[in-house]
Amino acid sequence: MRVFFLTLLLIVSLPSLNAATLAEYSFENPSQGEDFRAIIEEMRCLVCQNESLAGSNAELAVDLRNEIYDMMKQGQNKDEIIEFMVSRYGDFVLYNPPLKPTTYAIWFGPLIVFLIGSVVLFRILKRKSRTQETELSAEEQQRLNNLLKQSTDNRDVNQ
Repeated sequence: MRVFFLTLLLIVSLPSLNAATLAEYSFENPSQGEDFRAIIEEMRCLVCQNESLAGSNAELAVDLRNEIYDMMKQGQNKDEIIEFMVSRYGDFVLYNPPLKPTTYAIWFGPLIVFLIGSVVLFRILKRKSRTQETELSAEEQQRLNNLLKQSTDNRDVNQ
């Protein structure tokens, strides 16, 4: 029970830890602060790869947050900062990469895999339905009965 309460306390305190790290960045203009938070939310941590820069505590994420903060303090706008980051790290740094030939695999890959899997599954099920048991003809049934009778007769003789 004690472990449950400690885990619950940890889970409840995690958002406040993240908020404390973002509180160290102060802006004169509230819209700059909103832009900063928007940028670090839509940028992927290059170390963690499944977290935004806002949620990651990796050293590189901290460095990138500081770099974005400095760029905003120098007067660069959101689009300029995003363009700089993409030119430096590629489209991978964005959680929502643009649709272009180099990102087609990211955008359409899952759909293509799903469609191929659906076709394969459909063909397998279709083949199984065609190869279901069929009834024996009268001639085949007679032959089967004769073979079974011979088999039981041979077993009786051997015993």
